[in-house]
Amino acid sequence: MPQIPEKIHELTVGQLAARSGAAVSALHFYEAKGLISSRRTTGNQRRYTRDTLRRVAFVRAAQRVGIPLATIREALAELPEERTPTREDWAHLSEAWRSELDERIKQLNRLRDHLTDCIGCGCLSLATCVLSNPDDVIGERGAGSRLMTEPGERRKGRTPRDRGSDPGPGPGPGPEKCG
Repeated sequence: MPQIPEKIHELTVGQLAARSGAAVSALHFYEAKGLISSRRTTGNQRRYTRDTLRRVAFVRAAQRVGIPLATIREALAELPEERTPTREDWAHLSEAWRSELDERIKQLNRLRDHLTDCIGCGCLSLATCVLSNPDDVIGERGAGSRLMTEPGERRKGRTPRDRGSDPGPGPGPGPEKCG
């Protein structure tokens, strides 16, 4: 990693990329999203203050734990302009983000736990599936594959002749598998 002499107070985008490990395009994106800022030289080249290195590290660490960029931007906006985020800043913000991350972990655990059941249940219904319909809004009308089509509605790709021997939809597997 190239060293930047202490007397240099501003970094080019290439220097910032080399020091931070972020691609130049990522730095441009961060700037467009208001996460970092630069000034322009008379030749219209970007120059970043040294504290931008810490801000980029802050952004990348928050992204790695799944914090959305909009939330990161809000957090950085609370800091005084051009102030380097400190360890205390990170501790304060990470505590605030903890409940959001805990909720996401719960959601992912539920997804993982229902994935096997859903694939194997055979309900064929996206309307009652706990993965595609987590609030089960149609579940109050009944359970099973009969909900794929309403009574009197034609299933796509089927003709009346195809339905002649079809005894009609059955009760399906029930809510223990799908809802």
